[in-house]
Amino acid sequence: MANDSNIDDSALVARLREPATCRAAFNEVVRLYSEPLYRQIRRLVEAHDDAADILQNTFLKAWSSIENFRGDAKLSTWLYKIAINESITHLARERKRLNLSLDDEESHLVGLIEADENIDGDKLALELRKAIASLPEKQRIVFNMKYYDEMKYEQMSEILGTSVGALKASYHLAVKKIEKHFAGLE
Repeated sequence: MANDSNIDDSALVARLREPATCRAAFNEVVRLYSEPLYRQIRRLVEAHDDAADILQNTFLKAWSSIENFRGDAKLSTWLYKIAINESITHLARERKRLNLSLDDEESHLVGLIEADENIDGDKLALELRKAIASLPEKQRIVFNMKYYDEMKYEQMSEILGTSVGALKASYHLAVKKIEKHFAGLE
């Protein structure tokens, strides 16, 4: 995630709401959050082109609804929420388009990982991506946010609208399933 501690949300949001400064402020939002949002999206959808499209849709939605941002949460939390919702919508659309069940989605994602020529990585990293792809969607999202982004459960709760306790349980189950995946490789 962008280094939130160095970002003054209130000043940036004020500039976003001001007609004279909104374009420059939004360019700053894109500059600050493109990379971390792209990484989060990419971990969910696997394909670069899809992730790039979802990132663009995320910023379009944010731009078109910035006046509705109340500031109850951090700007980054709001952007992550939009990005994750866009990713989930994309995955559901793809399942429908490809006529995949939720169970079939796992093998589809693993196939995308194996076919991906844009990602370098050793065998262990590839196996981790496959193990994560085999998780149910909610566990996959929670695992990625906690493991890769080192996000606190409280922020995940704001983004996903799920209790901290449920998120901890999802993460614990995800870790157990990933451990089981690696135990099966031995």
